Amino acid sequence: MQVQFTAAEIAALAEAKSSRGATHATVRGLAALAEAGPGDLSFLGNAKYKTEVPGTRASVVLLPADYTGEPAPDQLYLLVANPSVALARICARIERELWPRPAPGVHASAVVAPTARIAASATVGPLCVIEEGAVIGERAHVQAQVFVGRNAIVGDDSWLMPGVILAAECALGRRVRLQPGVVIGSDGFGYEFVQGRHEKVPQVGSVEIGDDVEIGANSTLDRARFSRTSVGEGTKIDNLVQIAHNVRIGRHCLICAQVGISGSATLEDYVVMGGQAGSAGHLTIGKGAKAGGRAGIVSDIPAGAFVNGNPAIPYMLERRIAVLSQRLPDLFKRVDAIADHLGLAKKSSS
Repeated sequence: MQVQFTAAEIAALAEAKSSRGATHATVRGLAALAEAGPGDLSFLGNAKYKTEVPGTRASVVLLPADYTGEPAPDQLYLLVANPSVALARICARIERELWPRPAPGVHASAVVAPTARIAASATVGPLCVIEEGAVIGERAHVQAQVFVGRNAIVGDDSWLMPGVILAAECALGRRVRLQPGVVIGSDGFGYEFVQGRHEKVPQVGSVEIGDDVEIGANSTLDRARFSRTSVGEGTKIDNLVQIAHNVRIGRHCLICAQVGISGSATLEDYVVMGGQAGSAGHLTIGKGAKAGGRAGIVSDIPAGAFVNGNPAIPYMLERRIAVLSQRLPDLFKRVDAIADHLGLAKKSSS
């Protein structure tokens, strides 16, 4: 990290409620509590690491407002409402320092169709392709080797990282962030079995992404067979996620890595899906429902439910079954012993 902050600058960025101690060190790095040294900033984001705070050598430590310990000499404790959020604000500033956006304009190596519309405040990087009728909004940042298809729309202040593909007729809202390798608008997986052959069903719909959506590296959202595949405002999608055709995802959902969502499924607002969870098609996951990692969802999930397992069942029931299943070998031994005692084993063998 090639940035530096004074303790006062860190306190302002973190919106510290109060402080303890003082340091003259300049902050030049971020590190975990146990690994930090002089000149580092650290934080207590998880209570399980509380015992590491007294021993940390970090110059500045972000701590919950109710933390009661005292800092070491030349060490500053900043007490904040939420250390993880405070660190995120500091990291946002670091991000701007480390990766400043280039000046607006279109790189000489980019290929831009005559009918494409690119805002004067936007940036289009090297080797991009912007096809006929495409729109690049105000202050949008399109990095190297991005493809924006015919009539596709990139909303204001959006950021498309290297290698992103936004296919024809697909649309991004404002402040959308697509990590490297994201594909928006690949064909949905649709075939009909006709006379011994799999005949392709044309996928003529689109994909619509709402404002403030972020999609992780190498994730894929298929265009709809007809109408649209959609992702609502504020939803965050992790790396390596597959979202099939005609899926509807609501607002402020969290979709973790390697999730797969089959065609025409609906996720209502505030749904959370853990890593490697999967959903069958043509079902609804209700508002605020949560699915644990590797859960297999094969039927509708009611609003607010917490499910786990494959097939997915209520979380606490699945945990009880998991605990009981570990006792099955002992249970079989006990049943065999009872059968021997009653002479049932001999009778069954005869």
